[in-house]
Amino acid sequence: MNYWLMKSEPDVFSYADLVKKGKAEWDGVRNHAAQLHMKAMRKGDLAFFYHSNIGVEAVGIMEIVEEAAPDSTDETGKWIAVHVAPHKKLDRPVTLKTMKADPALADMVMLRQSRLSVAPLTPQQFEHIVALSKA
Repeated sequence: MNYWLMKSEPDVFSYADLVKKGKAEWDGVRNHAAQLHMKAMRKGDLAFFYHSNIGVEAVGIMEIVEEAAPDSTDETGKWIAVHVAPHKKLDRPVTLKTMKADPALADMVMLRQSRLSVAPLTPQQFEHIVALSKA
């Protein structure tokens, strides 16, 4: 199993929106590095749902339920999307400030490449963020 962090602006699409829908296409990703990460995702992988711009925090966990396929919002056929479903709301959101201040997360890809909307996590980073949400 692989672990990921995926960003969305909550005023566009939030974790609550995902819960309401039950399943959604993670579309609109137009960054080549983020696309490569999405191509590497496998059914059953877990990803943090991270609210960007507003809140700036991990708020829930999603499961990848469908692997990479053409992005329905892309008329060029160049981009892909995955489908996700809610897995679990975090007990407490984990803020970007908390992540940046934690030495255990210093090597997290998202902290080194902050504009990346889809980033991998190590199993240790994933479990550490889950633990932070319970603290």
